[in-house]
Amino acid sequence: MLTRRNSGKVNLYQVYIRVKKGEIKNTIFAKNKTMKKIFTIVLLGAFCMINAQAFKGKGDTKLNIGMTFQDGGTGILASTDYGLGENFSIGVLASYLLGGSQIQDVSSDYRFDVKARFNANLGSVLNLSPKFDVYPGLNLGLKNFGGHLGARYFFTDGFGIFSEFSVPFAKYDANATSKYNNGSSFNVGVSFNLD
Repeated sequence: MLTRRNSGKVNLYQVYIRVKKGEIKNTIFAKNKTMKKIFTIVLLGAFCMINAQAFKGKGDTKLNIGMTFQDGGTGILASTDYGLGENFSIGVLASYLLGGSQIQDVSSDYRFDVKARFNANLGSVLNLSPKFDVYPGLNLGLKNFGGHLGARYFFTDGFGIFSEFSVPFAKYDANATSKYNNGSSFNVGVSFNLD
């Protein structure tokens, strides 16, 4: 039990000894550590918001790395986009399915897909924040011709996140196993500014 001196204050030496022995949990110090962590995160977040821009126009190069989720499987993907003008870009997307329903029976030809893509970068047209870009577009791949709608948000000038939804308009292969990389997909991941 802690005793108070005549002034009503707790003897700090006794508190120190009891904390060292583990008799008193470090709640006061834990609150201070939590506040320091919150302050650090807020400060880093504010610093990171400086100069972030999602799409700069001609010559802008982005790299996206993430996960793809689709009917029958999940996998990894990487894509890059290169700005040809103020509001449009071209790029390439490659994906590979790692798991899914009966994926072990599917050859790598159906697990792998590459697509050429065209994006209309509408962030500036819609007067959105320079850190945010919305990009509808078309893709021409090994399995189908389709479209996508994506969005990017950059926290710093070089790092952000992206999300895309893609649907096929025309499929080249009527084979049942071609459902892998040949249907609607949802992609999410991180985005890097390469210029």
